[in-house]
Amino acid sequence: MPLITIDGHSLTIEDVGAVANGARVAIGDGVVERVSASRAVVEQIVTGDAAVYGINTGFGKLSDMRIRAEDLRALQLNLVRSHSCGVGEPLSREATRSMLLLRANVLAKGFSGVRPIVLETLVAMINHDVLPVVPAKGSVGASGDLAPLAHLALGAIGEGMVVYGGARVPAAAAMSAAGIVPLQLEAKEGLALLNGTQAMTAVGALALLDIEALARAADVIGAMSLEALQGTPVAFDPRIHAARAHDGQNAVAANLREILSGSGIRESHRDCSRVQDAYSLRCMPQVHGAVRDASAHARRVLETEFNSATDNPLVFPDTGEVLSGGNFHGEPVALVLDYLAIAVTELASISERRVERLVNPDLSGLPAFLIRDAGTNSGLMIAQVAAVALLAENKVLAHPASVDSLPTSANKEDHVSMGMTSALKLSTCVENVRSVLAIEALCAAQGIDFLAPLVPAPRVARAHARIRDEVPFFEHDEVLADKIATLTLIVAELGQD
Repeated sequence: MPLITIDGHSLTIEDVGAVANGARVAIGDGVVERVSASRAVVEQIVTGDAAVYGINTGFGKLSDMRIRAEDLRALQLNLVRSHSCGVGEPLSREATRSMLLLRANVLAKGFSGVRPIVLETLVAMINHDVLPVVPAKGSVGASGDLAPLAHLALGAIGEGMVVYGGARVPAAAAMSAAGIVPLQLEAKEGLALLNGTQAMTAVGALALLDIEALARAADVIGAMSLEALQGTPVAFDPRIHAARAHDGQNAVAANLREILSGSGIRESHRDCSRVQDAYSLRCMPQVHGAVRDASAHARRVLETEFNSATDNPLVFPDTGEVLSGGNFHGEPVALVLDYLAIAVTELASISERRVERLVNPDLSGLPAFLIRDAGTNSGLMIAQVAAVALLAENKVLAHPASVDSLPTSANKEDHVSMGMTSALKLSTCVENVRSVLAIEALCAAQGIDFLAPLVPAPRVARAHARIRDEVPFFEHDEVLADKIATLTLIVAELGQD
């Protein structure tokens, strides 16, 4: 595992993926000095007379209430406790590690006014795998992901429950076992841990990594279907795609040309009478490519968000000012996560149409439902039904959450992003697409087998062999659920050369 160094401005999607899967984290050069400089501004305010939001005032609707100096620690502690009101199943280990990383990277920018120990504690929790139990639901993504981040902060102060050593245990016990001293929050530090978009961004980033892998796999699986259906690669001619200069479309067309190169199946029907294929085969570059373009846009937005100061107020050490704004609002992230849900659903939509062509003897030229002795056997009939069910669910989930807003905090927070809802439903969309592509892979491999002794392209043959490592050819009806589940585990692998 690589060592990921955080500095507040250079974190990438790949870094997040690495830490999600166990990489350790280090604090970059100059970070402690920047953090200390912003903390010095907060310390001056604490000893002064001016009322400054988030430091010596209440929060939200209570921001006009001045807090006495002797109550500032209680203010921050109460904030974390009162906001720890998430519901539902906890986020995954990977998402929680990503949240810790992203929150630490925000603090590393030096605009949050916390002591260096706050940042160091989050990094220690990552490196010792002390992971707060963070319920997935309860954020509207406006003052940031308040409830999820409060549960993250709760673990950092040694309260609530964490997962440590594979078991759910009290945070205080886990922190002690890991040799980490729980934080005692000082002025502004609770708020600095809670304001931000790190829950939606963590979940969204991991979903994006999956989407990028699934998009590559969809090219290979789609090429397998084209081979099984004895389609033509003429539609992938580079001249066609150069005439429409979308980056994703051209990249997919080039990928399909490479995947299908050297196909014996293609040579067997080069002079057939078919003029052109159905859209689900012919338009793979246009559809798969659009998904790639959407992913590229989302990557830019998410990486910008990773390296942005998203709490409030922000501390500017060069002038000594503390400015209140709205960088915690999750709209930029919510919009692209909704866009990704629409995009990845299109991967399933076109994949399901290819599945239908494979199992339908009126369209495929293959045995009905890809089974010998159809009638006695139903073959892969209901695999296509399962794909339709998953696609129908995704069409509901692809409705954007970001178009909704319900006011909160006595109408102080009167427009919210619903970005965490966007992130959570995106994750479900991704898992559904993974299953649809697994179903297509199952059907395409079966179809190719029926064309033997014709030989597919070498890349297609390798993907076919990998599928057959897990799921043998169906001679007769078998239980399909476990076969599909097995293939979902290797779908992304099929896109690797």
